Amino acid sequence: MGKLAAVIFIFVLVSTHHLTAGDGHDPLLVLDGYEDDGIRLKCFSVRLFSEVQVLWTDGRGDNLTGTPLTTDITTANASSSIILKPGSGNSMSCKIIDKLLKTSTESSVVIANAFFPATSPWLAAFIVILLLGVFLVIAAIYKLRKNSKMTTREKNAQEELQKEIDDLKEELDEEEDRFQKENQDMLARIGKDIKAQLNFRRAQSNAVNITLDEKCKHPSLIIKDKNRVMSSTQKEILPKGMVVAMEGFSEKKHYWEVEVGDKSEWELGVVCEEIRNTLSSSTRNTFPKGNLLSLRFSQGEYTLTGGIDVRNCKPCSVVGVFLDFEFGMLSFFDVEEKCLLKSLPLELSGNLYPFFSPGSDGKWLGVRPVYT
Repeated sequence: MGKLAAVIFIFVLVSTHHLTAGDGHDPLLVLDGYEDDGIRLKCFSVRLFSEVQVLWTDGRGDNLTGTPLTTDITTANASSSIILKPGSGNSMSCKIIDKLLKTSTESSVVIANAFFPATSPWLAAFIVILLLGVFLVIAAIYKLRKNSKMTTREKNAQEELQKEIDDLKEELDEEEDRFQKENQDMLARIGKDIKAQLNFRRAQSNAVNITLDEKCKHPSLIIKDKNRVMSSTQKEILPKGMVVAMEGFSEKKHYWEVEVGDKSEWELGVVCEEIRNTLSSSTRNTFPKGNLLSLRFSQGEYTLTGGIDVRNCKPCSVVGVFLDFEFGMLSFFDVEEKCLLKSLPLELSGNLYPFFSPGSDGKWLGVRPVYT
């Protein structure tokens, strides 16, 4: 700043002065500093004026209006300032016109371009590069954030898809387990049914003919065609109204079928020879206890000898009776369903005879031929 002021001061000393009239006192040009990409110049008068005008003229001869400075009230000096910018001719003249005396004084200054504030040629490129770099950084941040959001969405979508796949896999596993269990249960039922039917067929293969014995029956029972029996009274018969078959068995295997239809009560099984003899004799008031094995149906329920209930069995219309001395069992079958109702251990010895008790519902109970 001191160097620039010294140069300007030298230029001012060698500048040309123009005097219009009277004694001239050249204006004083002062460098005030850099401002707005130029150099601010101030022009001061060196004497007092009562009516004055300050006029600036650039190097191209164009008149310019400067900025008036505060007038010193005590001295009434004229003053003004202006900014000299590059390209304005690098010279400036300050003319002070005394309107009252019609005189003027002028001072000029010339400033080399080197003293003007210059913008580096790389500054614009630097600013462009800087702006471009900022734009690229912002774009990169935006892209990264966008990619991050897309990655997050894709990750969430993949997690949801994986969860759906896992849920489907779990459902498939459950369905497969359920199917296998149902398949195993079905195979077990089929195997059980096949086994039951096989046992039923084996029992049927031992079919025998059964004939009802007129001489071994309760007097209240009626026998027809030697294979059908019915109670002649609707009252309960005591002791138990039964008829015994003529055939007796003590070994091997024997099977017969009894058609009970829709009777509300009946009882089937085998009795020992002692009971048969009791029925055939004149004494019919009591039966020896524990000498029969039977299946009884009454009020929609099955009961075995000894009061044992047979559960989960629906009423049937034809009952198969299988007397197996080899395995020591007395079994009862539902002929229509070809399944076992229940079995009893064969705890009686000696000759055993089939017996039939039709109950007191007034319907026929009959032994039928075995159809295989």
